[in-house]
Amino acid sequence: MDDSLLIGLVGLGSLVALIAIRIPIAYSMILVGGVGIAILSGPAILLSQLKNLAYSQFSIYDLSVVPMFVLMGNVATRAGLSRDLFRAANAWLGWMRGGVAMSAIAACAGFGSVCGSSLATASTMGQVALPELRRYKYHPSLATGTLAAGGVLGILIPPSVVLVIYAIVVEASIVTMFTAAFIPGLIAVFFFMMTIAIYVRWRPESGPPGDRVSREEFIAATLQVLPVALIFGSVIGGIYLGFFNPTPAAAVGVFLVTAYGMARGLVRMGELRVALLDTAKTSGMIYLILLGAELLKIFMSRGGVPQAAAHMMATSGLSPLTVLVLLLIALILLGCLMDSLSMILLAIPFFWPVISEFDFGMAPEDLKVWFGILALIVVELGLITPPVGMNVFVITSIAKDVPMSQTFIGVVPFFVAELFRVALLIAFPMLTLWLPKVLSG
Repeated sequence: MDDSLLIGLVGLGSLVALIAIRIPIAYSMILVGGVGIAILSGPAILLSQLKNLAYSQFSIYDLSVVPMFVLMGNVATRAGLSRDLFRAANAWLGWMRGGVAMSAIAACAGFGSVCGSSLATASTMGQVALPELRRYKYHPSLATGTLAAGGVLGILIPPSVVLVIYAIVVEASIVTMFTAAFIPGLIAVFFFMMTIAIYVRWRPESGPPGDRVSREEFIAATLQVLPVALIFGSVIGGIYLGFFNPTPAAAVGVFLVTAYGMARGLVRMGELRVALLDTAKTSGMIYLILLGAELLKIFMSRGGVPQAAAHMMATSGLSPLTVLVLLLIALILLGCLMDSLSMILLAIPFFWPVISEFDFGMAPEDLKVWFGILALIVVELGLITPPVGMNVFVITSIAKDVPMSQTFIGVVPFFVAELFRVALLIAFPMLTLWLPKVLSG
């Protein structure tokens, strides 16, 4: 082992230690990356890198979509879209046993399609759906577990900020990634609803049926959700049909969500100002993590760590499927320590060179897409996995009378459903790749 590789491995260990003692991931990556580059190449090279690195990273046109999608989610949270979605879903599904919980899942999926943030989806839908779940006396673990699990739909159903970041890291098409995520996202919604149906069949008292709504109320609730469908259709449909690229699409989404919120009197200048400030804070955090990730990537490349990992796996004699499963398990374990965005930025620069060394019987561009969707699904699992489980923390802060342990118990059936979805997508890659091929052909 040469000295550069040894220094790289020491740096990687130091990074894990800093994360374990709760140093923010951005600062940890900047510190380890900066010190590592200075040791391997000298302080002059580090200063030279810092002179241009921030501009070269932040001036990437594709990154401009990130603050736009974040802003769209922040405005959508204040525009009452979540309440309309839940009301419509409840009118359709609420009368069944477990139907109110299924309505929450459907509403999470709908809200995720205009929000793109798992934490925002969990927080917003938790405030909207939890009172109804309590009113119908749902078991606390099922109620909070459903909302925590439903929140993870925001990370995969387009538009998704994490999906955009993955595409930038591996140099894949954002539009293709959005298209590829559509069917796996629908499968997640179906599996979650089936999980609830099986659970309430096993324990009928945990999810009693809701009330049937009148015909007039059913029609009114359905019509009220049409603006959400219009916004989603304008943004995602416009991207899929080639009318505009993701950044203009996100701008259209911001305009439509803002206009809708103002027309209903729910988004005034004060709320818009808060949404803009929140967007600036979140975007600043994302960009700082991106800067740290790039510094760390330069350091690790100079140390030869990704190359050594790829070579070790390629000569290990393990089958491609075994390597894939091991990497996905590693992502689940990383989810116990950090948030989804940090996981993508930290792990993918190491994992993608390893995966690309193996023959999975598909073109490299297809492999990027397929692996990316699988990676994002297991990243989702980190949001409901202890000890971090950010969605569980969010729901617990809303349902203060439900112990966190009960919520973690409640997400276990959904965790199992997600593992089934991963297995399905591994066994049948065309579930991920079929739609992009159809739309591009």
